[in-house]
Amino acid sequence: MTRITVAKGDGIGPEIMDATLRIIMAAGAELEIDEIAVGEQVYLSGNTAGIAPESWDTIRRNKIFLKAPITTPQGGGYKSLNVTTRKFLGLYANIRPCISFDPFVRTKHPDMDVVIVRENEEDLYAGIEHQQTDEVVQCLKLISRPGSEKIVRYAFEYAKQYGRKKVTCFTKDNIMKQTDGLFHQVFDEVAKEYPEIENEHWIIDIGAAKLADTPEIFDVIVMPNLYGDVLSDVAAQIAGSVGLAGSANIGETCAMFEAIHGSAPRRAGQNLANPSGLLQGAIQMLVHIGQTEVAEKVQNAWLKTIEDGVHTYDIFKEGISNQKVGTKEFADAVIANIGQKPSKLKEVFYAKDSELKLPKYIRKTPAKKELLGVDLFVHWNGYNPDEIAEKLKRVEIAGVKLSMITNRGIKVWPDGFEETFCTDHWRCRFKPVEGETITKSDIIQLLSNAEDKGIDVVKTENLYSFDGRQAFSLGQGQ
Repeated sequence: MTRITVAKGDGIGPEIMDATLRIIMAAGAELEIDEIAVGEQVYLSGNTAGIAPESWDTIRRNKIFLKAPITTPQGGGYKSLNVTTRKFLGLYANIRPCISFDPFVRTKHPDMDVVIVRENEEDLYAGIEHQQTDEVVQCLKLISRPGSEKIVRYAFEYAKQYGRKKVTCFTKDNIMKQTDGLFHQVFDEVAKEYPEIENEHWIIDIGAAKLADTPEIFDVIVMPNLYGDVLSDVAAQIAGSVGLAGSANIGETCAMFEAIHGSAPRRAGQNLANPSGLLQGAIQMLVHIGQTEVAEKVQNAWLKTIEDGVHTYDIFKEGISNQKVGTKEFADAVIANIGQKPSKLKEVFYAKDSELKLPKYIRKTPAKKELLGVDLFVHWNGYNPDEIAEKLKRVEIAGVKLSMITNRGIKVWPDGFEETFCTDHWRCRFKPVEGETITKSDIIQLLSNAEDKGIDVVKTENLYSFDGRQAFSLGQGQ
């Protein structure tokens, strides 16, 4: 018997959770359930987190969390509980199988069987944003070696466990050479440990195009957070319907299981919603906790129901479907099929020990770190780069000079183009002249000089090398 935490959520959440629990319990799931309240009503009661502290205690004690979709109110500083839960509990791996069920669910890709493995904790989803000038806001993209190594290793271990033949990495490291470059580098390093599994890398734009056009050429795809979020929905939709897809969020100690779709409040309370996405998440949960025989019964019964053409409104198609049913009736049909297997769709089989057991991340020996310069980000309302350069030259100190100014990444001084449009946000790079060095005390002096000259420095970034490797970007056009 496994004790789990359940949240019925908002909108269609309570209906599809009730249907899901009825199905898995009818199949023999051995579960004890602690129910908690999360989502819109908790938010609107004045809790901007959307969850009470005692509910966190329940989730952390049980380790397993089955969650229906929730609604995050717009505005008001409310933070996404989905993102918060994944990060608080260290749920670094988001697993989204995207499989077509042709010809019973209409799709242009009948041979599609792709698993998206999405990094879940960092990237732009760190949510670190600032307005720095009247015209410019920033969002910090954080990619770490531990985060990259854990998710890439998970992708290869998943492929190994489930007999997958290939792992593909999507990044944009031709542009983001430091952040996406690190993710790609770690992918190449980890791939060498799995010579029996084919590996490849695609730039995200052409990779996304190929996924949308020819998904059958992919098997397991591993990506940083934002790309994985977007493309897992794309993959689910082109497989047949976002409403059929579930996801697992896996950490070293805790795990959360859910549908990938939202709370669809317009469909709430009408006995219309398709519970399949949440049911697929629950099946992943059963596999994770070792109740694989129950998971097999549920998945094969669900496949038989889809094959029988018993469909909810969202996937019902004249000439393909046989019967349009509501949420409760769909659950009844799946329950009636428990013990049966599909005849045309491929039946599933789960190994008894299907939980992936990955080693903990071991921190590498620190590199030799050397300070090479500093970027001062300046709020200035002028337009002429030569003019701001003259102002900044008055900030220089002995041995440290202004070397470059960029605006939105494009070099505008020296030798900029007058056609380049400039905002009020300027990156001003100071580096030591040849034969000299720079210290943090020098940076403090530069900032002091800028303050004395009335220059509004809104941010600084130190420029480093690690083991002699330059670890910062050049200006575009430099």
